[in-house]
Amino acid sequence: MELAFLHPLYERPGPWASVYVDTSRHTEHTPQERQLTARAMARDLAGQGADEKTCQAVRRALEELRHSSEPHGRALFARDGEVVLDPPLARSPQRDWAEWAPLPRVAPLLELAGEDPVCVVAYVDRKGADFELRSALGRDDAGGVTGRQWPVHRTGTVDWSERHFQLRVENTWDHNAAEIADALAVCHEETDADLLILVGDDREQRSVRERLPQRLHDLVVEASRGAGSRLLDEDVERIRAEHVRERAEEELERFLAARSPDDEGRTGAVEGVPALVEAAREHRIDQLLIRPGAADAHREVWIGEDPDQLAVRRTDLKVLGEQNSWAARADDALIRSAVATDAPALAVSLVAETREDAPVGGLGALLRWK
Repeated sequence: MELAFLHPLYERPGPWASVYVDTSRHTEHTPQERQLTARAMARDLAGQGADEKTCQAVRRALEELRHSSEPHGRALFARDGEVVLDPPLARSPQRDWAEWAPLPRVAPLLELAGEDPVCVVAYVDRKGADFELRSALGRDDAGGVTGRQWPVHRTGTVDWSERHFQLRVENTWDHNAAEIADALAVCHEETDADLLILVGDDREQRSVRERLPQRLHDLVVEASRGAGSRLLDEDVERIRAEHVRERAEEELERFLAARSPDDEGRTGAVEGVPALVEAAREHRIDQLLIRPGAADAHREVWIGEDPDQLAVRRTDLKVLGEQNSWAARADDALIRSAVATDAPALAVSLVAETREDAPVGGLGALLRWK
């Protein structure tokens, strides 16, 4: 997950209100239920010590979601009477909750909003293709392409007089496949999609894939459904989920391999809070790997006003010259440091639970060396 969108949360000091709400239920009673949720979240924050202006800002923002049709949920981050960031979620939280803390509680975003692969679904036939843009937030029309319309069908004869016609049919198919591939490549460039899903007859899919630029071949998934068929929502979700899992597995394997020292005796990965804190202070984190909810994720560390003011013990911050310090969760403190150095973060929960050699304690990092 690229973390650049979180920068506004670290341009101002805390404490922060962090709220996660589920918007997946849609009934005739939803507006009233969400209004009650807004009041409950504001009350909860007040009970944790949040100021009145911030509680009211959160309440108003949640009340504005009364009629929202968002399919999953929303996170809100507020301070000093203002909601600074309110990203939509790609997955619903298990419950509505609010927290008042020195740092915004952004770690849950890695699972709830982090891996949301965007797909272009191309419905391909011999005459052209229609494109759909699909993500966790729904579907949008992404255009399409119309190729040559005639001739596109073979005849059943083997007469010498028909051979020229059959050749023209083959030429039409080839031409249209090239047109579709060109349009799909442009669509990918415009949308920056993570996956290109081809739907249609096997031959048509193969013809289009062969004509795509080589750099896009690894992004293609062929979903054989026959000409004129449509892809079900559950099919798209399965393909998206497989992509997320495969990427997590690749990054975890890269992390595990990087734990072994190189020829110079340096390791390319670290795990455990003390080693990660040191790497964060030295701006050497290249990518964070986090298992939300693991033992070290909620371990207490100490932070100063700047992202690289981070320590395992409060006295360590004083040695570094920081006079003001606050206790914070390790995962949120490390994400703040990652944001400051433009490092991404990845939740590896889907694969780490089955791996005994997953990051110790649930926190790890691939390192960069200057």
